[in-house]
Amino acid sequence: MQEQKNWQTSLRTCLEALRKAAPLDQRHLLVVGASTSEVVGKKIGTTGSADAAAALFEELQVFSKETGVSLAFQGCEHINRALVIDRKTAEKKGLAEVSVIPHGKAGGAMVTHAYHHLEDPVIVEHVQADAGIDIGDTFIGMHLKHVAVPVRCEVTSIGEAHVTMARTRPKLIGGERATYS
Repeated sequence: MQEQKNWQTSLRTCLEALRKAAPLDQRHLLVVGASTSEVVGKKIGTTGSADAAAALFEELQVFSKETGVSLAFQGCEHINRALVIDRKTAEKKGLAEVSVIPHGKAGGAMVTHAYHHLEDPVIVEHVQADAGIDIGDTFIGMHLKHVAVPVRCEVTSIGEAHVTMARTRPKLIGGERATYS
């Protein structure tokens, strides 16, 4: 139980750093990639942990409720990194639903937990998120808007999993005569 609390504390610190770098609210989407295998100290994709998934999901839900940000949980390569997202968010963002049911061997523990615990989950193939957190080097970049900016934090791991974060910004276009702010 203490281990799960430690994971949640580390995740909370990361999410606070992300919130400072990118003031997320109900207009925004946060993509979450998480290898629970890595969190518990194993190689990605080998030992999914329901306990780690539950602990991380709980903390992410708290963050979502506090900020209003919508969450998208990225699955593993066995479901082509499709994402679990709430139906209302998918409809609001105009995202097309695809058919797959994630499980421990195709999707991973985190996305499977999200699928079974979101109010009305659907699977979508692609998103363009405003920010992201990658727990265990799951490679969330394909689901971020085009200009991603790294976000640094004093916490560099959750459990044994390396953690990175990013926010996005609009592209700067127009050249030397352009004004940006």
